[in-house]
Amino acid sequence: MEWFEANSTAFVSGLINIVIIVVVALVLRAIVGRVVDQLARRMVNSRERIDKAKTRAASRVVKQSEESRGERQRQRAGTIASVLKSVASFVIFGIAFVTILGQFGINIGPIIASAGVLGLAIGFGAQSLVQDFLSGMFMMVEDQYGVGDVIDVGDAVGTVEAVTLRITKIRDLNGGLWHVRNGEIMRVCNMNQDWANAVVELPLDYTVNLDQAKAVIQRSIDEFADNPEFAPKIIERPNISGVVGIGNGAVTVRVMVTTQPGDQWAMGRELRGHLKGSLDAAGVRVAYPLLPAAGPGAAQSG
Repeated sequence: MEWFEANSTAFVSGLINIVIIVVVALVLRAIVGRVVDQLARRMVNSRERIDKAKTRAASRVVKQSEESRGERQRQRAGTIASVLKSVASFVIFGIAFVTILGQFGINIGPIIASAGVLGLAIGFGAQSLVQDFLSGMFMMVEDQYGVGDVIDVGDAVGTVEAVTLRITKIRDLNGGLWHVRNGEIMRVCNMNQDWANAVVELPLDYTVNLDQAKAVIQRSIDEFADNPEFAPKIIERPNISGVVGIGNGAVTVRVMVTTQPGDQWAMGRELRGHLKGSLDAAGVRVAYPLLPAAGPGAAQSG
């Protein structure tokens, strides 16, 4: 009791200081959280305005669902906001904890020095981890890709199944699941953004009348574009780009159609099948590979 009476003033003062520190930390955390949420909402709104401006500038009638695109932007902003809040909480409550230790008379100088040395050691020992986190953060901020997109990151090509700050999970065509570190992704080809092209190349026989063949192809692709099953997925009607190759007994004609992102592969398959039927019905011959009369690869008789 004598010790308490002698130190009651310092004890009450220290307790009040601790309460003040905790309250300030909680208030500061709440303010930072509100600011981060505001920034996330502004990021979503500004991204939507940029997308609309790009669409108008390109003079394209992109039929992609605005609701799904907005939902993706909100999910991305929510992920970034969650990370920033976690970092802010760690910093604010860490400083508050060290300050509270000082109120108990503990010398925080060695603690701060040890934390600095430990942070430096972790920084040197986990450079790749820091690189992965920074790359993942920039990837999310720039909206390079998201879950459901088909991307090419080099060795891995497939559909994105999960995105974190450290790794990206990609499911390839064979069903294999790739775990790619974000820090190792040097370039990304996203095949599911804004719009896509389905490219079909037709190797016609060299003796075919090109004008007649183009007329048949044009009627075929017009029928394809007017089909109610495919029309909603088409942004721009298919067109004949022209002759893109002559050789080995073939004249190659290219046809292109601009589709909704992600539909280019299915539309390409359907368009090839439709063109095959039209060419057969019109008697337009496709090219057969010419084999040499002698030497490697020569056709064998008998």
